[in-house]
Formats: sequence, structure tokens, C-alpha cells
Amino acid sequence: MAEGPELNFFDLRTVHDHFDQALLENDDIDLKEYLDAYNELYKFFQLMGSVFSFVSSDLKQKIDILIDLKNKDTQNYMTVKSMIEHEKENKLLEKTDFVNGARTLLRLHRGLDFIREFLQQLGDLSDVDKTACCCQDAYSKTLAKHHPWVVRKAAVVAMYTMPTREALFKKVCGENVQRNIDVLPKMLEVTADVFNRTDSIYEAYQLHTLP
Repeated sequence: MAEGPELNFFDLRTVHDHFDQALLENDDIDLKEYLDAYNELYKFFQLMGSVFSFVSSDLKQKIDILIDLKNKDTQNYMTVKSMIEHEKENKLLEKTDFVNGARTLLRLHRGLDFIREFLQQLGDLSDVDKTACCCQDAYSKTLAKHHPWVVRKAAVVAMYTMPTREALFKKVCGENVQRNIDVLPKMLEVTADVFNRTDSIYEAYQLHTLP
């Protein structure tokens, strides 16, 4: 019974392992592994509470849409490339009454840019440093570019309430703070690989500007 509550906390090892498995040999991305990693990242935002509400509800919605698409059509939604090719061939990218996977994944991709930038900067702080500044900086470099002014303003204001690095890690990791800090560099490395590969796929298919 002692291990039960720990299951509710955020675990960077889980993120690392799923993203590592997502990197396929043919320069593709396994969609299930990607979404499993992202579900764990989403847990981080949940544990942080209302400060990240500007992004967490949107992320969960996008994850659920892709899981649903994958469950309904496992073969075509096996990888990022197979998903994009399926949607391009069937002209699903232009359909206004269809929530396509390519556009949905692009939103998660942009969110991942923010998450990895924030965690990267978090790793460079000392325990007593406040996390607000690095979070605001990570946001301004990434997600802010895709958000309207009202959302940007609210997000930056909410970040002022963020705790020190030590308090943040305790809040999201429970008793496993050191284990998470130890795996952070490796997790950031494999996350960068996943991000860059996904970025290259979208570049190859010229889908970065999907509305």
C-alpha cells in the first residue's frame, strides 16, 4: 500500500522511456508511445494546479482526440508519417468538419517545445531559486508566439505565483525528487530528439502552417 500515492506523482523516467520507444528506426515517430509520454507530462501540469490552466486543459483535449483517432483506425494512426499520409491522401486536412490528427499533433508539438525549454531551465536553477522567471522566459520563447494577447497576459501573471525549484519538484514528484532530477538530462536529450524529428516530418510535408 505504501507505493500507492506515488503513482499519482510525475515521473520523468516514464517520459524518457516512452519517448525513447517512440523513436523508430525509419525516422518516424510511434504515435502511441508519444501520447503515453505526453500523458505523463500532462500529469506535471495537473499537479501544478491553476498556474498552468492556460495550457493543461488544451493539452488534455488534444491528447484525447489523438487517442480516439488511433483507437478507431489503428493502422493509419500507427505513426506520425502514416497519420499525415493518410490524412493528405484522403483530403482530411482540408475538411472543416473533421478534427484531423496532423493539426492536433502540431498543437501538442508546440506545447512540447515549451515543456522542454522550461524543464531545461529548471535543471539549471538552484533549489532556492524561484521558478517564475525561467517559466516566463520559456513561455515567451515558445508557446506565447501562438497565443492571443489575452492568454499571454493571463499566463505571465499566473506564473508570478510559482514556487522555488525545490518546492516545485516536491509538489510534482513527491518523495522521488532526486530520482527525477537525476534522469532529467537524459529525458531532455530524448525529448529533443523526438521534438526535432517531429519538426522535420512537419517540415517535409510542409504542415507547419496548418491553421
